[in-house]
Amino acid sequence: MIDRYPAIAPAAREPHYQRVPRERLPSMARNPIHVVLDNLRSAFNVGSIFRTADAGAVAHVHLCGMTSYPPNKKLEKTALGALDYVPWTHHSDTRAALERLRGEGVESVAIEAIDGAPAHTAFDWPRPVAIVFGNEVTGIGADVLGLCGATVQIPMRGFKNTINVATAFGVVMYEVLRQWDAADAKI
Repeated sequence: MIDRYPAIAPAAREPHYQRVPRERLPSMARNPIHVVLDNLRSAFNVGSIFRTADAGAVAHVHLCGMTSYPPNKKLEKTALGALDYVPWTHHSDTRAALERLRGEGVESVAIEAIDGAPAHTAFDWPRPVAIVFGNEVTGIGADVLGLCGATVQIPMRGFKNTINVATAFGVVMYEVLRQWDAADAKI
């Protein structure tokens, strides 16, 4: 029997497993995507979002309100070292974080299941962008939605009207990158 998936030591793949200090990591070009997490309940979801944010080389993760932030064992468990790679900031208030980003010229786009909102694939994603994700049960608060320049949704085709927030982030982030890559290829 041939092993199709030979073991590759994690240390051979990532600086985290080699315990390379953050300040010794090589510089990396980052995509101008800011991820804004508005009062997420699950530290596990936050850790998963960090891993996906690293995969997409996002600019920054903004952890707002009650959203878990380091140090947190549950977050660290699912992040698997991505906390070492992705810049992040904790903000006590989501509105203040969005206002600061707007002042820096970053447009905010909410991901929320709202009737009439365009699909994430039909939306023309601005660059730079702050993508706002809300609480797993209550969604994004009306006060935060009011600060976003647009609201888009991921079309649901089954009975449920939402998907896991970490999954939603991956779906949206890769669509943003796909659109930007396609636009750059035309230049």
